[in-house]
Amino acid sequence: MNFNKVNTGAMHYMKQVVLSSFLLLLLGSCNNTTSEDNTTAEPAVTTPVINYTVAKYFVHDTSLFTEGLLFHNGQLFESTGSPEELPNTRSMIGITDLTTGKFTTKVEIDKSKYFGEGIVFLNGKLFQLTYKNQLCFIYDAKTFKKTGEFTYANKEGWSLTTDGTSLIMSDGTNVLTYIDPVKYTASKILSVTENGYPVDKLNELEFIKGFIYANIWLTDYIVKIDPATGNVVGKLDLGSLTNEAKTKNPNADVLNGIAYDSTTNKVYVTGKLWPVIYQVEFAH
Repeated sequence: MNFNKVNTGAMHYMKQVVLSSFLLLLLGSCNNTTSEDNTTAEPAVTTPVINYTVAKYFVHDTSLFTEGLLFHNGQLFESTGSPEELPNTRSMIGITDLTTGKFTTKVEIDKSKYFGEGIVFLNGKLFQLTYKNQLCFIYDAKTFKKTGEFTYANKEGWSLTTDGTSLIMSDGTNVLTYIDPVKYTASKILSVTENGYPVDKLNELEFIKGFIYANIWLTDYIVKIDPATGNVVGKLDLGSLTNEAKTKNPNADVLNGIAYDSTTNKVYVTGKLWPVIYQVEFAH
């Protein structure tokens, strides 16, 4: 027997075992490092985009600084404000004729004392917010005669809508206040968030098929809010409509105004001093 050959073979075998073990150890170490270093973060949650199309165009009075828009008994009602820097504007409530674009005034408040804001009809009454007076005026829904008023704790009043039970009010923050229409006291506070963050500047409101839709002031967005949670569950980007409105009327201001006609299932949008009211179609 050749002992040198045997010893050499054994040594070679041992080297192979040691080398293999080292490679396995190194490979395992690399795999562990890769696993730890390349841990993937959860993808950012994004709000679903609500696609829409424009079905029709209607003429809108460009002197109207729109604060509220809604349908009642088949008629399109609009409320307006009166900024000091726009002396020709007035704080009114009236009916806009979609056929002619004519605005018929039903209520006008003293612009030297009050700035008219959002409106809503409920239980045979018409309610109108004021901007900084912490007052809501009440009118008879048929005669439009003032029958009363109530105060609220919110620093400002921006818009109103209703779920058929409560008045729902925005005040420029991310909070919606539910108001009892008999006692005129706050019955619920709903904080609105999008992907966990507060959504400020909630403005004009509309209740459509169980959801609250809200303009976000100074933006081109309308958000869809789940009233059970306050979460934003969808978003419309109406930037193209804003651009078109400003092309037609350079004095056109921000998007503001959502009206839902429940009898025809149609939705209408406009803005402050806009020359157009758009009928838009989207899944709702």
